[in-house]
Amino acid sequence: MKAIKVATKRGSVLDGVLFDSHIPSKTVLIAITGIHGNFYSNPFYVTIGETLNRSGFDFIYAQTNDAFNEIPTHNVRTGQTEVIGSWNEDFRHTDEDIEAYIAFAQQKGYENIILAGHSLGANKVIYYLSRHQEAPICKFILLSPANLTHLTSQVSQAEKDLVRELMATGRENERLPFELLGWIPGTAKMAAGWLFDNILNNVHVEEDGDFSQIAAIQHAGALLIGTYDRFTYGDPRWFLENINHHFQHPERNQLLFIEQTGHTFQQKEQELADQLLALLEEWTREEE
Repeated sequence: MKAIKVATKRGSVLDGVLFDSHIPSKTVLIAITGIHGNFYSNPFYVTIGETLNRSGFDFIYAQTNDAFNEIPTHNVRTGQTEVIGSWNEDFRHTDEDIEAYIAFAQQKGYENIILAGHSLGANKVIYYLSRHQEAPICKFILLSPANLTHLTSQVSQAEKDLVRELMATGRENERLPFELLGWIPGTAKMAAGWLFDNILNNVHVEEDGDFSQIAAIQHAGALLIGTYDRFTYGDPRWFLENINHHFQHPERNQLLFIEQTGHTFQQKEQELADQLLALLEEWTREEE
């Protein structure tokens, strides 16, 4: 296990961790983190990395801008110190964040790159793949995609009005006097991205929701969720089935369910890792 740093096109440096097996591996699984989805809140990442390594697969824990609220880093283009995080995240950086990790994997010489994402990270993977049919990955894995309509439904009208006012009066970088969703402190611009121009709001419980990003994806892969995931209005199975139904070729994807666990797979970390290992072993056999 070793810390890695990848530079984006805009110059911001992202922190990740490479779990590499003792034998050279042709395959790597890149896992894009969700909001505040770091090692501390989502310990399953370590379990996944160690499990895959024991069977000869490599794993990259891939932090994007919002793995923590504030992340001190530097910009390789400007040479300046900067602080990124959920407090000032711009979802329109999604493409280049994911591309930075894929470029790292390509430079390492992996022949098979599997792109995964957990929670908001899954929504980012959807957004990226919908725009990059030529993406050099062989499969995707969506872990607990985030139902953003549910998350943002708790924002009050007064809070929305304040965000609009700050944006309209050129105060977009002003910090809000409240925490968005009750737990995300940050700027008006960050909140506007969540509330009014959310390009990551791409999966839904409703059958007639906007699934245009899902419909544009040509890659195949797997979707996985815990059966107690509380962001699905009580029906995680339908949530995943509804998402898959909107793919161009739903029959090419696998749906997997981890029983009796929720959004972050608590107490089922090893079962999750074993499921992912089984997928990689199956896909490897198909390539041979």
